Amino acid sequence: MKHVIIGNGIAGVCAAEAIRSMDATADITLIGDETFPPYSRPMISHVLDGSQPHGKLPIRSEHFYNEQKITPLLGRRAGGIDVANRQVLLADDTRIDFDRLLIATGADPRPLKAEGLDLQNIFYMRTQEHARQQVAALGRSRRAVVLGGGLVGFKAAYGLLKRGLGVTMLITSGYPLSMQVDQTAGRMILDELIRHGLTVEVGVSVRAFEGNGSVQAAVTEDGTRLPCDMVIIGKGVLPCRALIPKGQIEVDLGVVVDEHLQTRAPGIYAAGDVAEMVDIARGCRWVNALWPEAACQGRVAGLNMAGRPVAYPGSLSRNVMRVFDLDVLTVGDANASEDEGCRVLQSGGAAKGYYRRLVLKDDVLVGAVMINRIEQGGVLRSLIENRIPIRLPPEILMRTGFNFGRLLH
Repeated sequence: MKHVIIGNGIAGVCAAEAIRSMDATADITLIGDETFPPYSRPMISHVLDGSQPHGKLPIRSEHFYNEQKITPLLGRRAGGIDVANRQVLLADDTRIDFDRLLIATGADPRPLKAEGLDLQNIFYMRTQEHARQQVAALGRSRRAVVLGGGLVGFKAAYGLLKRGLGVTMLITSGYPLSMQVDQTAGRMILDELIRHGLTVEVGVSVRAFEGNGSVQAAVTEDGTRLPCDMVIIGKGVLPCRALIPKGQIEVDLGVVVDEHLQTRAPGIYAAGDVAEMVDIARGCRWVNALWPEAACQGRVAGLNMAGRPVAYPGSLSRNVMRVFDLDVLTVGDANASEDEGCRVLQSGGAAKGYYRRLVLKDDVLVGAVMINRIEQGGVLRSLIENRIPIRLPPEILMRTGFNFGRLLH
């Protein structure tokens, strides 16, 4: 059996390992456009802030491909898929035959529409090469602009601030982490960012960059000119799907897969940031571009490719992060509103030093936001994943000391 995997990230690596665990003689070819060994994308921000060296990024040894008997085609970009002839087309017109194919191409940074993007010292924050270039530019940088108020934007701003740069965050929405948290939590996070020395402007977008070779200023939509000598763009990601043949493999935002992570083309699978499947909390198809989801999906896809039927229960959005002195946890459809037929319970706030928001639909927990006092976050995730009915009165659920573990039994 000839297995081909497009993508050398965590989904592709876990899929290859799962195939090899099931079949010692399978032919496995792994195609990756980077030449760097498999590495941890979440660690990139730690390289930028200086807490970890670049050499700590790899997640597998230099002998990984030999040990797993994998044929690596690194530094090679897949340009298309010939479904009828069961071949992957590389950018140099090479054709690679397959019996089973996994699309694990990940996601690319969401492009920014602005003039002057070709100036030096303007970076995205997605790959190990981006991190290397950013660190190299620190010595000649004093003022930075970070675009985006999501997780990537915050991590970039934190890293640059820690390195001693003056940092301005420009956020198009009204508060940070607007895709993960509601307005109350967002305002608490915004106040925390400002309190620790970040300049944060909300409701602001950039239309151009100015400079002579290297960036010297970011120009906002209203014409304000912000001097800077470094820019990091963290406006989210989009599934990398350009090579998918239209009409043969179903694509929405991502590559649509079933519970076995198979596309509608038999023998062709997708996993990781490029895959779109049922979201457990939302009850509809969704793309959750998360490292642990990608790892698990890769393994399940690999097992199915090797002939062991394994169903994936669906993806689930969740994040736990430290925003200076705030512990922030989000899980599920945390931003759903009562207009969508949900019941929203809230307690705490900035004055109390903590915040809790629970979102229920038909007496089932579908989302939660917690700032500080997040110890029961894992229990809330279990309630969402297992769709356990909750029929207790709101005043009991929102008590500070309520043990949600009682609901699991």
